[in-house]
Amino acid sequence: MHLDKNSILRDQSGAALVIALVMIIVLTVIGLASNFTSIFEIKLSGNKRGSTDAFYTADAGVHAVLSNLANFSISSYSSPGTLPPDLSNESIDPTNGKLTSPTYTLPSGVSFVEEPRVTIYHTTRTGAPRGVGFSAGGTVEYQYHIIDSIGRDQTDGSLIRSSSQVREKIVRLVPVQ
Repeated sequence: MHLDKNSILRDQSGAALVIALVMIIVLTVIGLASNFTSIFEIKLSGNKRGSTDAFYTADAGVHAVLSNLANFSISSYSSPGTLPPDLSNESIDPTNGKLTSPTYTLPSGVSFVEEPRVTIYHTTRTGAPRGVGFSAGGTVEYQYHIIDSIGRDQTDGSLIRSSSQVREKIVRLVPVQ
């Protein structure tokens, strides 16, 4: 029995099976890609929510400390010791101070799973502070406070929690005596 090469090429038996298998593979790849994309988007939105929550926690720590004037009484400050590396250019005098546990009260109904860590650095400077409207010839003594607040994501039970740091600088003029 002699088979003709052209008859073998024209035989279409099994072609539907091959096409069906290729389509199943293509649809499986599309399904896996959409699954991985969905998982990635869920993780991304969770990270964004956590970092936003951490930022607002740190910002709430700054505003709660600002609302209590007792936090700016210099008598309660201790020696700053070593400063964080990013504060070394702020020229904080080592004879001035640092307050590591300022007092603040939260409005009713507000609570934290983990309270923000707030530190206030203080120094006294002489000169014309920028942005307060003094001329270059005017020299005053002013107190310079840096409120450093670190907040963490408030979701209880998450394995990886975001953290955020908010730093606010306050200039307070001291009356000349």
